[in-house]
Amino acid sequence: MTRRKIIAAAAPAAALQAQSKAPRQYIFVRKIFLRNSADNQSGKLAEFLEKASMPALKQAGAQGIGMFASALAADAPYFYVIAGFPSMAAYEAGMAKLAAGDYAAATRAFNQLGGQRYVRYETSLLHGFASWPAIVTPEPGKTPRVFELRTYESDNTSAAAEKVRMFNEGEIDIFKKTGLEPVFFGESVFGQKQPNLTYMLWYDSLSAREANWSKFLSHPSWLKLRATPGWSDAEIVSNISTAFLRPLPFSPIR
Repeated sequence: MTRRKIIAAAAPAAALQAQSKAPRQYIFVRKIFLRNSADNQSGKLAEFLEKASMPALKQAGAQGIGMFASALAADAPYFYVIAGFPSMAAYEAGMAKLAAGDYAAATRAFNQLGGQRYVRYETSLLHGFASWPAIVTPEPGKTPRVFELRTYESDNTSAAAEKVRMFNEGEIDIFKKTGLEPVFFGESVFGQKQPNLTYMLWYDSLSAREANWSKFLSHPSWLKLRATPGWSDAEIVSNISTAFLRPLPFSPIR
């Protein structure tokens, strides 16, 4: 093996090692349900997110901000907003900043516009995994990317903890080896359908997604890992839901 190939092979492992030393972020996730309407509900909300929410989140100390629209998913249309905070204290301070000042005034003005601004929203808070503790913003791509948000539910907290351990002790590493590129991994602190974990991946295209998942599912390391006693899907995962998203034009994660 040449020196160049040795360096290339070592790069994913080195990146994971560096990533694992970062603080475990608390990841804010908000799903905003929309309705196709004559008054362009989604367009007006997108403008508010760009001009009011984005700068406010940055001023509140958020790291790794992403804003997405549903592309292929149940319950569409909707937007997703994600943002990472380095600690629970930073998250609480950030939320306090959002509840006051210019952003609060902008929100009141937005809510007072004619018509319905959105239908409802759901908010979750995730805690980053030990082996992938923070949101990673991909390098800019040549073409619009496809993002996939996946949530794994478990029958109880012990089963959920085992699935997190499975990711930490091998599954994420196999993701990287087979071209599955993560944005974040987080276990639910509060939110819907607990206990669960949620993670996001990105792909250059849907065809690339299919090719890389095929590599993952047939990889010898994955076949060995899933055969570990106590780590089969039947034992630790009761339901998997997935949504395909597209980044909004102003999203830093894109």
